[in-house]
Amino acid sequence: MSNTPPPPPGYQSYGAPGGGATGPKPSNYLVWAILSTLFCCLPLGIASIVFAAQVDGKYNSGDYAGAVEASEKAKKFAMWGAIAGVVVTVLYVLFIVVVAAGSS
Repeated sequence: MSNTPPPPPGYQSYGAPGGGATGPKPSNYLVWAILSTLFCCLPLGIASIVFAAQVDGKYNSGDYAGAVEASEKAKKFAMWGAIAGVVVTVLYVLFIVVVAAGSS
């Protein structure tokens, strides 16, 4: 039997015993977030950087579910930022081609 006293009423334990997280550290996708910000879509890239920055802090504090959620959001915003950048670039090139063809 353990001599450890029971926790006080209302006490909630977060994460694994000892304060660690409960699974492997999720990727923070920070590199993809930065590249998406610089080369694709600034607003979505900034959102991705914000969520990427939250992953390590949440994981280290034992909030594994929060770290996984922030990781998934960082990935999602980086991906959508890259897609938006490609779509805008293609539309811009088509616009230039149409204007150049119309002025001939």
